[in-house]
Amino acid sequence: MTCEQGSSQREFQEVTRSWGSGWRRYFFPGFWLVYLGQTIDGVGKYSHGTAAVVGYVLVGLFAAVYLAALPMGWVNGGRLFWSLYGVAIVLTVAECFFARDDALVFCVYLAVLTVASQRRGAFVIVIVLVAATALTPRFIKSWGGHIDWNGALSVFLVSFAMFGFFMIIRNNIELTAARAEVARLAAENERGRIARDLHDLLGHSLTTITVKAALARRLAERGEAARSLTEIAEVEQLSRRTLADVRAAVAGHNDVTLAGELATSREVLRAAAIQAELPGSVDIVDPELSELFGWVVREAVTNVVRHSRAQHCLVNLGPRWIEIADDGRGGIGGAGNGLTGLRNRVGAVGGTLLSSGTLRGWRVRAEVPSSPVAASAEPVDANVTL
Repeated sequence: MTCEQGSSQREFQEVTRSWGSGWRRYFFPGFWLVYLGQTIDGVGKYSHGTAAVVGYVLVGLFAAVYLAALPMGWVNGGRLFWSLYGVAIVLTVAECFFARDDALVFCVYLAVLTVASQRRGAFVIVIVLVAATALTPRFIKSWGGHIDWNGALSVFLVSFAMFGFFMIIRNNIELTAARAEVARLAAENERGRIARDLHDLLGHSLTTITVKAALARRLAERGEAARSLTEIAEVEQLSRRTLADVRAAVAGHNDVTLAGELATSREVLRAAAIQAELPGSVDIVDPELSELFGWVVREAVTNVVRHSRAQHCLVNLGPRWIEIADDGRGGIGGAGNGLTGLRNRVGAVGGTLLSSGTLRGWRVRAEVPSSPVAASAEPVDANVTL
């Protein structure tokens, strides 16, 4: 599979997720098949007996082909899509013998498939469909002998509307991919930073230990026990000091402060193209809650960046409370282990964590009473995101 095919497949999967799974995948496009009722009515008016049965069957086949082909248009108009597209055209022409001009309703759905294919020449094909809808009745006198302006306008307007709809889906796909890339780069940069810190911390110490241990061995071989013991003692001291440095580095890595997390969040939100409205100072917050509120900011902002598709994120502070809100999709705040772990962390100090989501955004608020219970339990793994 080429990179282009892989990207197209991912787009197809994203569109499928956007529309839902199972019956929901076909509900939205299937809902608009109600307009095929005009063709069914045409079959009833112009065909009888076996011809009517054939006309109805053609309507059903066209609906099935349309529903099957529409999502496939996102895989760069693959061979199967264009095969189904050709079948749909054949069914349209065949239906004209049974429903006459009412069969031209099929052109609306052909226009939608054309737009879904994302081809550069889609506009030309849509114009051809508009012209065919308008002019075909003009040249077939038994169909009325007039130009069907209403049908042509319907084809054009539906094509224009679906173009906007598919552009929204594509922009959402690109935005999701961009945010995933931001998260990946952030994780990669963090791994690089840890590797550099460990290298700088341990490189010199381990080299010194190796050299001194080798010197002590040589001194012992020459019978200089006193000097050898001195070197061994220095190796022991250096090893203890290095171990303490490693522990301090690890503790520093896991150390979370509200000011530090707000500074990090500002950069992460900026990289994700989300407007951040963050407090300029944390002096109002009780110092004993700095670490806890730092965890709240980290988890909540991670949720905003990864899942909300928000344009704006707001953080408000009080002496013993903090609130984070966004204007994204909403309704996703109650899922995931990250929020559960955060609620446990806040509960460990006697506080409460409330979250709520609507169609206009998501909000999380942590509040700790004036006399919090000292937290002695082991920390919750905050690396699990919402």
